[in-house]
This record gives sequence, C-alpha cells and structure tokens, in this order.
Amino acid sequence: MERSLSMELVRVTEAAALGSARWMGLGKKDEADDAATSAMRHVFDTIPMRGTVVIGEGEMDNAPMLYIGETLGMDCGPEVDVAVDPLEGTNIVATGSWNAMAVLAVADHGQLLHAPDMYMDKLAVGPDAAGKVDIDAPIADNLKAVAKAKGKDICDLVITILDRKRHERLIAEIRKTGARIKLIPAGDIAGALNAAFDETGVDMLLGSGGAPEGVISAVAMKCLGGDFQGRLLPQSFHEEERCHRMGIEDPNRVLRMEDLVSGDDAIFAATGVTDGELLRGVRYPKADRGVTHSLVMRAKSGTLRFINGSHILSQKPGLVLPEIQVI
Repeated sequence: MERSLSMELVRVTEAAALGSARWMGLGKKDEADDAATSAMRHVFDTIPMRGTVVIGEGEMDNAPMLYIGETLGMDCGPEVDVAVDPLEGTNIVATGSWNAMAVLAVADHGQLLHAPDMYMDKLAVGPDAAGKVDIDAPIADNLKAVAKAKGKDICDLVITILDRKRHERLIAEIRKTGARIKLIPAGDIAGALNAAFDETGVDMLLGSGGAPEGVISAVAMKCLGGDFQGRLLPQSFHEEERCHRMGIEDPNRVLRMEDLVSGDDAIFAATGVTDGELLRGVRYPKADRGVTHSLVMRAKSGTLRFINGSHILSQKPGLVLPEIQVI
C-alpha cells in the first residue's frame, strides 16, 4: 500500500464522525448510523484505491451502502480489503455517552479475515503484554502475566468488558483475583484500542462481542504492536454453516493475529464521535464549523498520528445533518 493512503483514509472517518455527531443525544440511533454510512461512502469515492468491502454493514440485500462485496475508491492505486464500522456505538450516540467512533481498517487484498456476523470471544492487550497471554489460559494466569509485563500488581489492573449478562461468570472470576473492571455499554473496538495506551488506564479487553469488530480491533493492535486473540462463537447450525461458506473450516479454533490480519502492512483509522478515554468527540464551536479528533496508524512503518481537524460543514458534500426544530 502507498504511504499516502493513511492520510487519505482519515478523511473518511472524519466525514462519518461529522455526519453522525449531530445526532448525538437525540435518541435516533438509526439516523445517526445512516448519516455516518452515507458520509463515509461519499468520501471513499474520492480515495485513489481499488477497495472491496470484506466487513461492512451487512449483505447486499440488507445494506444499501458499504455492503460486503461492494467496491470502493477511484478504481486506481492499490488493491485492498476494507473493513468498516461507520458508527461504532449507535446507542452510545443516541444516548450521548462515551466512546462512539467512526472506524475503518484496510489491508492488502486477501489479508483480512472475512469474519461472519456472530459473536467472538476476545482478548486484547497492548505491546507490553504481547506474546505473554493466551485466550485458552486460565483468567488468573493471564492477569498475572499482564501485571508482570506492565510492572503492576494485579489489583492495579483495569479490565474492560461489555456489560452483558453473558459475562457474569467472567466478571466474578476477574474480581476474585483482585483486578478491577470497567464495564462498558457498547464499543469494544474502543475497549481494545484503549488497552494499548497507558494514559487510558485500561490494561486489557476480555469477553465476547461482534466478530467483525474483532477483525478491526486486530488491525489496530497490529499497528500498535499489541496482541489480539479471538474464537468464533457460533450459536446455531446456520452460523456454523456460514463460517464454512466464508472459508473458516474450524469455527472453534483460536484465531491469532496472523489469522485475523496477515501480511506486514495494514492501516487503521478512527475519529471520535463522542468523548472517550483516547479520542475527543466532535465539537461544534460555530454553526457551520466542526472540530474532529482522529487517530490513524500504519503497521508497516509503525507510525501513529493523532490529528485535530477543523471543518467548514457547508463545504462538506455528502453529510446528512438532522433538521432540528427550535421551539
């Protein structure tokens, strides 16, 4: 992939964040998601690449844009696989809470796992603990390994987990070790990403969430030198068959970094929609101006950039903004 592609792609997540952030707190998650998807699709058409969506908004019949198999870009430049989550955290935006982001990941053609839309058991750690944990190991052993790698006591660790009933046993096991837990309502891509940055106060992501989000998280951890491991959790015969159709012969095997994103290069970009530990949400200092905070990374170079953007909204075609009646 060309080096300049990183900076081109962050324009895509910026547009999606600007398109969806106007819906923050309005209780309309579908409208926020549609705005993010429309803006993202519009800007993708201006990127010099030949992209194919391998993780998107769904199948062609169920997603009018950014569906799996859709082609993106100007039909010139590198041939790449694209994974998108135009709005990671639709409910987060609807309620105005933390860590909603517009996210994408790109790798050379054939390098991203075509993850089926089902649950995946996940483990993510930052660079300090990379290679020192195993999703098959007992919880206590993994926490000891992370604590040792980071020079902490176990009681100093913070583990991010989605706040779901299915995690009750996992939560109890972690608390038994003395480690602390940060329960999040949604957005486990942000949870994985936060585990790689000391300033977020998060040391590890555990628990099950969406498999497509797992692949995007793996790209982020590859760029950061961290570790991500997963295992698909098909809930029915239909989901097992779907795994086979997508080329995953053994749905129960552990998926490691090289299974999720192979090769030596990949790009991850994210723009905050609402505030989070790592990225600030979109701000509107004036009626026609939006301010964004983004992160873009490339695995091959190890380069990481935080980007502050200031945007004149009237000059951003493709944004779908809500019509708000003032009473």
